[in-house]
Amino acid sequence: MSDQQLLIIDDDATFARVLARALSSRGFEVITASNADEARALTRRHQPRYCVLDLKLGEENGLRLIPELQALVPEIRVLLLTGYASIATAVEAIKRGAHDYLAKPVDADAVVRALLDGDTNVGEDDVIDAPEAPLALRRLEWEHIQRVLTECDGNISETARRLGMHRRTLQRKLSKHPVRERPENEE
Repeated sequence: MSDQQLLIIDDDATFARVLARALSSRGFEVITASNADEARALTRRHQPRYCVLDLKLGEENGLRLIPELQALVPEIRVLLLTGYASIATAVEAIKRGAHDYLAKPVDADAVVRALLDGDTNVGEDDVIDAPEAPLALRRLEWEHIQRVLTECDGNISETARRLGMHRRTLQRKLSKHPVRERPENEE
């Protein structure tokens, strides 16, 4: 598999370096970019078959980059990673052309499985299973904020306006990691 080029796009240099080393040891030829401009240039030059893309690239939104990468390399297989997982961003990532979506922290084997096996071509008619137990109120708020943020293409000011909250309040909520689901009761 040494001819399999993989582009990692993440502004966290340490994470990108560790993931690159792990994926190189699994047979990928890895190149890394820390921002959208660098990612576009490397994609044009190397035409990678695979891409691991972080949702948040500093002030940039990785979701916006997915269609651009696919315009440059139509057969590129994009895996979106995020530390701020939500249903809204997962759905939006798939709509924009990502093949899969994983929440950080993630191990290299899960990344390889998602890149090679995880073809999630979800059609509009496919139904996403709802959780059996209702989501906690704080989790619902997180999901709603993420949905509106996605609709606003990551614009914090516009999202705050639509949600009827102060911009700083929204930034404070977004700086926290997402509300965790309550653990399932073991029977």
